Amino acid sequence: MAKKKTIRTIPQARTPMPEQSPQARVTNFDEVACGYRLEDALVEAERCLDCADQPCVRGCPVGIDIPGFILKMSAKNFHGAYDVITDTNLLPSVCGRVCPQENQCEGVCTVGETLEPVAIGRLERFVGDMAIAQGWTNIPYIEPTRFKVGIVGSGPAGMACAADMAKAGCDVTVYEAFHEPGGVLKYGIPDFRLPNSVVDMEIGKLRQLGIKFECNTLVGRLFTVEQMLTEMGFHAVFIGTGAGYPSFMGIPGESLGGVLSANEWLTRCNLMRGRDFPAYDTPLQPGRRVAVIGAGNTAMDAMRVSLRVGAEKVYCIYRRSAAEAPARAEEIHHAHQEGVDFQWLTSPLELLGDAAKNVRAMRCERMELGEPDSSGRRRPVAVPGSEFEFECDMVVFAIGTHANPILGQTSGLKLDKRGYIATDEHLATSIAGVYAGGDIVTGAATVIQAMGAGRKAARGMKAYLGLRDSAVVYQPDDLDPAARLFGIARGERNFARVHLA
Repeated sequence: MAKKKTIRTIPQARTPMPEQSPQARVTNFDEVACGYRLEDALVEAERCLDCADQPCVRGCPVGIDIPGFILKMSAKNFHGAYDVITDTNLLPSVCGRVCPQENQCEGVCTVGETLEPVAIGRLERFVGDMAIAQGWTNIPYIEPTRFKVGIVGSGPAGMACAADMAKAGCDVTVYEAFHEPGGVLKYGIPDFRLPNSVVDMEIGKLRQLGIKFECNTLVGRLFTVEQMLTEMGFHAVFIGTGAGYPSFMGIPGESLGGVLSANEWLTRCNLMRGRDFPAYDTPLQPGRRVAVIGAGNTAMDAMRVSLRVGAEKVYCIYRRSAAEAPARAEEIHHAHQEGVDFQWLTSPLELLGDAAKNVRAMRCERMELGEPDSSGRRRPVAVPGSEFEFECDMVVFAIGTHANPILGQTSGLKLDKRGYIATDEHLATSIAGVYAGGDIVTGAATVIQAMGAGRKAARGMKAYLGLRDSAVVYQPDDLDPAARLFGIARGERNFARVHLA
């Protein structure tokens, strides 16, 4: 029997991830983080204590058996590790790259109480990438049913829901407004963080489950949700369209040329290949001096893309300090390395234009932090007499999103006061048979949280359709004994014909 590991017997240092140098990577769209080599992954896997409490599993929105897959890795059973992960997550190569593990599984890792936490995300990525390279899939036996399910949106919530419903035997069709499936994974995250080829490979595994993708299809314009349930014959519908309607500040000058949202900027670069103009015919017109307003992951992506397409100077304008920035620490670190000029405690007041009505400068004021606001972060307060302006010819707003209004305008779905789709605890909407999850319900969240919502909605949809959820094999142990017959819950009894001789 293997000796029980302790905090003193495991490798003490977190295994570093090889990555491109800042000088090289700022000239290309190749991945910054190069991934673990085999020897790196095995050393890092040894750092997991396989503790009985397993806080990392509770910290994962989809409940991956993290100690289980790492134990398989330590035994060099990488296919087994892949099987463990894909029991709950079909996108390990994606989640291993873009999930904020530091706030989820790694944030509660027992090892992290004394040392740096186990690099769970990097290990998940290693297994996912090996599965892609080796052509592994985890396709279960599927017993077809008579049910037809429609999924609106092919982002992480839609894909997770589609996978679970396909495994339950449903005929699943996913509708995507853009010309390629993938949602925010494709249009919102640059290749240097998440290559499109990885997303395409993961989507290919969904196709192997029998899931069909219909692109260039904007639900709410070509047909409504109600029509899906009636004329189109769907028995249930899931809405996972995300919340991609950009926010602006409402300051003077936002209508000037050269002012755009991070959504538009990243979509043109990522999904529409504007970065390769004129090889692709999407016009990009990158700025020379670019100011990005905001300090989340989307803002970091917008700034780092700007550098790669030729900007001479890129500024981050954020009204709080670095400590309050919502972006991952790794993303801020990489942006620093690549030369982004961070203007912390700075708030825009006005965008100034030239004679041709293009932006030429930004007028700002300095801020200081006061008492915490409703978000728990210290509220920025203007410093009197601190106004200044600086030159910029392109401004990108990356300060969040609102709910896309199209479905709310074209269906009878009940919305909450913010305009997001209202759901109950099972993610059922006000229309029978219609469920929703992800950003269109909660507002902006992480990829893995959206996937968790998609899986939760799938459980609700299966219950609505009367399908048995294979993840729930037995009735609860605390069931009233009077409701059991010979120890078996009455609802669990089956019948078989018996032929007597």
